[in-house]
Amino acid sequence: MTYQPATRPTLYFIGVTTGKSSIMKVFPAWARALGLADAVIRGIDFPLHADPAAYREAVTFLRDDPLSLGALVTTHKIDLFHACRDLFDVIDPHAALMGETSCISKAGGRLVCHAKDPISSGLAFDAFVPDGHFARTGAELFSIGAGGSTIALTWHAMRARRDRPSRIIVSNRSKARLDEIRRIHGEMDADLPVDYVLAPNPADNDAVLAGLAPGSVVVNATGLGKDAPGSPLTDAGRFPQGGLAWDLNYRGDLVFLDQARRQQAAQGLTVEDGWTYFIHGWTQVIAEVFHIPIPTAGLRFDDLSRIAAEAAKG
Repeated sequence: MTYQPATRPTLYFIGVTTGKSSIMKVFPAWARALGLADAVIRGIDFPLHADPAAYREAVTFLRDDPLSLGALVTTHKIDLFHACRDLFDVIDPHAALMGETSCISKAGGRLVCHAKDPISSGLAFDAFVPDGHFARTGAELFSIGAGGSTIALTWHAMRARRDRPSRIIVSNRSKARLDEIRRIHGEMDADLPVDYVLAPNPADNDAVLAGLAPGSVVVNATGLGKDAPGSPLTDAGRFPQGGLAWDLNYRGDLVFLDQARRQQAAQGLTVEDGWTYFIHGWTQVIAEVFHIPIPTAGLRFDDLSRIAAEAAKG
């Protein structure tokens, strides 16, 4: 890929189908509201599990180009970290523990690797799951997919949230990612029981659903429904009574979200898409890359949410 030097302060979005993301409409509106009127956003698309050399080329360009100020990374967070670790001057503690890059910034001439997901996913999770829910119900957390989003989310559930699930279950189609998240959880010294389930087929996740306690939280953290079509569940999977279903996607075919909504009345479900997760994820990165304060709650945050919703529809 040929990278052209930036002519204006530029934030990059490293993903799979970046042009389809609402951020391409939202960022210009946010930039005006935040006093960043000269700033622009550019997408860089890679296929899933791209060649490490491609990640290194992008990060090297970003490091060396003066007006390329940083990036948000989705989907490729783990692969990019392992390909480019030696290119970063600073790696924050979350990134070092979780082995991922979700944000790249520059500070004092140094290239900085951040893992913002523990913060942004925690903010979105706590906005969705009522305070005291786990203590009151004894519910569990089932996160489907063992990538960076689940690593961050389980860190929050284990270490940061006041009331914690009675048990965490993580499933994944490949054993290697399960082994990696098990290793990371071991380094966290977490005292919560965690089950790691190899689930090469959606029916395997259905079986986990069937054993969940009432009120449990089920998260689609696979990217299916956005980065690839489909759902990690079959239509036969039954969500737990009184449960909470969270699809981290907000765009795409959103099959998981549709499956949950079809059961919403019968199972008494609370169903959430990934919009609030999107807002927190991007505002955390914009604050870091442009070195400006952005609140995580309150009137100013609500205003930015409103601006984003209006821009996305335009």
